Amino acid sequence: MGERVPQHVQNFVIRDYCKKNNLQYLLSATEYAMENSYFIHEQVMNDLSDVNGVVAYSVFQLPENGSSRQKIYKQIMNQKKAYYFAVEGLSMSNESECERIETLWRVKQTLPLCYLTLVK
Repeated sequence: MGERVPQHVQNFVIRDYCKKNNLQYLLSATEYAMENSYFIHEQVMNDLSDVNGVVAYSVFQLPENGSSRQKIYKQIMNQKKAYYFAVEGLSMSNESECERIETLWRVKQTLPLCYLTLVK
């Protein structure tokens, strides 16, 4: 979504989140730096059976496409796993948490369309 945080900073935030939440940090997967690239993410999601869940730097690293996000939500819930978002301090493992994540996405996508008028 037009934001960039260096990989080493993302790793630091994720490791710190795991430590604070008693989650075992196993491996960092780095996505290709191409627009709309989710190849590595798809591989991680296909290997969910081997782990308890996934920790991402931010909820806004999920695909911008709503149907792609819905597919991820279903994978997480169907496999009874959790998806954590370190920056926002959120987790997602059930329908209500998925709806909360979608609300955040809708707000983020709507903000650029909003205009603020200041009056004196």
